[in-house]
Amino acid sequence: MAKENQHFDCAVIGAGASGMMAAIAASENSGRVILIEHTNKVGKKLAATGNGKCNFTNADMQEECFRGNPALFPVLRQFTLQDTLDFFHRIGIYPREKRGYYYPNSEQAASVVCALARKLNERRVTTLLSYTLTDVRKEKRGFALTDGVSIYYADSVVFAVGLLASDKLGSDGSAFPFIKKFGHHFTKIVPALCGLYAKNINFKRVAGVRCDAGIRLLVDGQEVAQDIGELQLTEYGLSGIPVFQVSRFASMALANGQKATAEVCFLPEFTDVQLREEFTYRLRQQNGVVRAYDLLDGLTNQKLIPFLLHHASISEDTQIRDIRQLDGLIEVIRHFAVEIDRPRAYEFAQVCAGGLDTRDIDTPTLMSKLVPGMFFCGELLDVDGICGGYNLQWAWSSGYVAGKNAAVYAKKGKL
Repeated sequence: MAKENQHFDCAVIGAGASGMMAAIAASENSGRVILIEHTNKVGKKLAATGNGKCNFTNADMQEECFRGNPALFPVLRQFTLQDTLDFFHRIGIYPREKRGYYYPNSEQAASVVCALARKLNERRVTTLLSYTLTDVRKEKRGFALTDGVSIYYADSVVFAVGLLASDKLGSDGSAFPFIKKFGHHFTKIVPALCGLYAKNINFKRVAGVRCDAGIRLLVDGQEVAQDIGELQLTEYGLSGIPVFQVSRFASMALANGQKATAEVCFLPEFTDVQLREEFTYRLRQQNGVVRAYDLLDGLTNQKLIPFLLHHASISEDTQIRDIRQLDGLIEVIRHFAVEIDRPRAYEFAQVCAGGLDTRDIDTPTLMSKLVPGMFFCGELLDVDGICGGYNLQWAWSSGYVAGKNAAVYAKKGKL
């Protein structure tokens, strides 16, 4: 616990992935750093990532894997994939690579949190937990941070408070007023990497089905994103990695009053022509007559068959004698349109899209253009990545850049 009224070179607000990295980077480039967290643990959200396994970066580190404001993407070049692997190896995390996804060899996110916490301790970073800020003030010599009882001073400050995803783990927007009062604004914030509620389609009968599928996301009829992978059908609608990958575009479209439609291809390994040929082959093998249910059995999940036939207006016992009877079924299987009603709530989203308006941020350093000595990093900024370790890479890169430059500013009073 820090002594009240103590002065630090740098204060970092938020002890998530980017905040811990910022505090470590600042401590390596400056003298005294304080890390302030309003929950009772560091890295709470990090500990839950990747179903507790922590996919902390990806071998295919391309800027195309990130969305949001591209002006910020060069930050990734200041702390690269190799820098990340080297850093974590140095602090005790041996990387295990699976299909380009990097995990700790322990396959435990808790290992990553512990390694970062050890590094914070080694660097003698003062850490305040369960500290609820009530004000951040700019003063002649820097910044004053208080919970209404105690007060701490710092020459520079880094906001690493996240947005609104997984609010129960700490990202609840409670620090936004401190940022806004200095003149900063936020772009529209919406859930991303989340499931999508369907409109006017009842998925209860097929809830729990998992199958490989392609997803095309259309906004006002125009394709804006697509992906392929394991689709999960739920009572509320669509989930799974391919849905997560396109969800930010659906969320943004709906927030802007546009129509969002997900076109699902339940048999992505076939083209329309190839599926027609397969059905023709199956008819021929059954001497030209086959029960509709049996036609699909072995091609797709059995629980899904009645659902697909229903939406093609074909009963399960219909005797198929002519390939032309299947035109509607092929359309349903390959181009099943689902109008999106809304994204899942923030508490179920892995990240958010949108964030701090970067027009007021010096992008190479991540320092505010409005308030010298104030820096930002992590999800707070208008950058979000696809699934696969990209959002954590953004946390490491932006945390490092913000922390390092905050320390330099503290030393020199300028950048």
